[in-house]
Order: sequence, then C-alpha cells, then structure tokens
Amino acid sequence: MGESGSRRHDQHNVVRLSSAAAPPVPPTVVRQRNLILVVLGGLAAAGWFVLLNQASHTMGGGQAMGPDLTMGGSWPLFLAMWVAMMTAMMLPAAAPMVLLYGRMRRNDPVSIGFFTGSYLGLWFAFGVIAYLLSALVEAGAARSEWITLNWGRAGGALLVLAGVYQFTPLKNVCLRQCRNPLAFVMTHWRDGRGGAVRMGLAHGAYCVGCCWLLFAILIPLGMMNIAATAAVASLVFAEKVVPHGRAVGLLAAGALIVYGAVVVAHPVLLPTVA
Repeated sequence: MGESGSRRHDQHNVVRLSSAAAPPVPPTVVRQRNLILVVLGGLAAAGWFVLLNQASHTMGGGQAMGPDLTMGGSWPLFLAMWVAMMTAMMLPAAAPMVLLYGRMRRNDPVSIGFFTGSYLGLWFAFGVIAYLLSALVEAGAARSEWITLNWGRAGGALLVLAGVYQFTPLKNVCLRQCRNPLAFVMTHWRDGRGGAVRMGLAHGAYCVGCCWLLFAILIPLGMMNIAATAAVASLVFAEKVVPHGRAVGLLAAGALIVYGAVVVAHPVLLPTVA
C-alpha cells in the first residue's frame, strides 16, 4: 500500500475509533493491548525499583551545608535517576495514549516504540535543564552565604508557583490534550515512523506543559524523597486518567500554595533543609 493509501487507512481507523457503534475489539488487538500494558507496567516497576534502591542508599547520610540538589554534583547519577523517575511516574499516566496509538499502528510495533521513546526523550531533555538549574543554585550557594541561608525560601516560592500554575489557562489547554487521547490522535496524526516521533514529541510537549512545575518541585523536596515522588505521581495520574482528576488537581494546588507559603516563612519545614 502506498503512502497516501496508508494515510487514508490510518485516518479511517481514527474515524472508526471515534464512532459510538464501533465493532468488538478483535483478539489480536486485545493481545497487543495486553502486551503494551505489560511492557509499560514493567518499565514503570523497574523505574520504581531503581528509585527505591537509590533512596535506601542515600538514607542516613549527613546533611551538607547548603543545598544538595544534584545528588553530589554527579550529572550521570542525577540524569539516571531522572529517567527512572520519569519512567516510573509518567508511563502509567501516558498508558491510555500509548494504547490508542498502539491500536492505530498495531502492525508496526517499531512506531509504537518510537512514539513512546520520543515522549520520554522530551522529559529527559527537561531533566538536563533541571540539572543545570540545580547546579547553578548549588554553585551560587557555594559562593554566597545569603543564597545558602535563603534557598529554602526559594524552594517554598517554587511550591507556591506550582500551585498557582494549576489555575492557569496554559495548564488547562495542556491537560485537555493529555486527558483526551482520541482528540489528540485525530488532530495531531502523522504518518510513518517519523510521524510517530513527531507525535510522541507533541504529546510530550503537552505533558511537559501540564506537569513541569510538579516535577520541578521534586528538586527542593528531594529527588530521593519517595513520599513526595509518590504523591506527585499519584496527582499526575489522577489529573490525566481519573474522571474528576481536574478537581483533584485544583485541591492539590491549594495545598501547594499553603505549604509553600509556610515554607517561605519557615524554610526548615522543607525536607532538604531540615
């Protein structure tokens, strides 16, 4: 089948999926869906295993003077933990989108891998930016006593900003795209494996726009703070998958604003300061 024929076939599948009278799901599609769920679940479980294992090794260490936001300045360790964190936290929330795309491209598993890989790749790029900003804060604290004494307040301000962002129009636009996989596929469809990469990046961009501050607050809360990581992962999953997830997100926004304001007044309440 030619490129134009393939495009018509894929668009026809999208229309079929949007129909209320869609036929029963064929057994081959069910098997592929189950395989995708197993792979995504396995990757997420591996990510949580790495996070828990690293957290157990970092417990009990002495608190350094000033912020330790980059895991001792080791960028390979920071980025490895960031990838594990993104895999553990984002793949469950992204599963509905990956499943729908997988159903559309069930005869091309490589494209499914490209779609998922490019989605995670965008989060990796965000992790590089997070590391550079964290290293900048650490370098400033090493040269300035004022930064050392006040970086905890900056962390509290970041918590407040993350809460406020939950109410913004940009957050709403990005979240709508993440909560409605069918609408995303219908409006962003691209053919071929190159198209899979572009679609994965586009979906990743919406997810970054939706959640970037929720992940940024893990830096002052502690990259290896499993309780905070689990709380953010649960919030992201609820916002994207649970029927009343938007309401959950707004409640969490209020909690972030209140906690952040308290931390600004009392920085010792920030886990990485205490």
